[in-house]
Amino acid sequence: MKTFSVEEKENIEKILNSSKLCYVGMVDDKGSPYVLPMTFGYNDGVVYLHSAQEGKAIRILCKNPKVCIAFCTDPELIWQHPDVACSYRMRAGSALCEGEVVFEEDFIEKEKILHIIMHHYSDKTFTFSVPAVNNVKIWKVAIKSMSAKEFGVMHPGSITHGNMQEGY
Repeated sequence: MKTFSVEEKENIEKILNSSKLCYVGMVDDKGSPYVLPMTFGYNDGVVYLHSAQEGKAIRILCKNPKVCIAFCTDPELIWQHPDVACSYRMRAGSALCEGEVVFEEDFIEKEKILHIIMHHYSDKTFTFSVPAVNNVKIWKVAIKSMSAKEFGVMHPGSITHGNMQEGY
């Protein structure tokens, strides 16, 4: 089983769109890392996030807006032989995106972004109350660089835990 780099933007975007959570990494003014699992939306090269108006992440980002965001598709347990421990692997896609957080303050833009975030998780149409929009902190991260990998790509004869089928 191998790991392959994913080069094509549309394939990297498939990984982002297939991920349910992302992990946002930042560094405080003392050089300590801080990573948060977050729900997100993605559209046209921009990752959208939301949070409370205040907190540790907001304090860090006001001083250093640079972030690295990690995404991973749902991993699947695979193996080449069920009795050989070292043949077990996880198969998934992962992506890393770097950029800088800009906080959106415009009410109409915040509402549009909330729709983008919700669309990532549901096909339903939502309405947002004025207090809900006013009280949420919206983060926009225009992606400056992105990379991705697919790991645990199976060789012929490998089987998966879930369906025990052979092949890729």
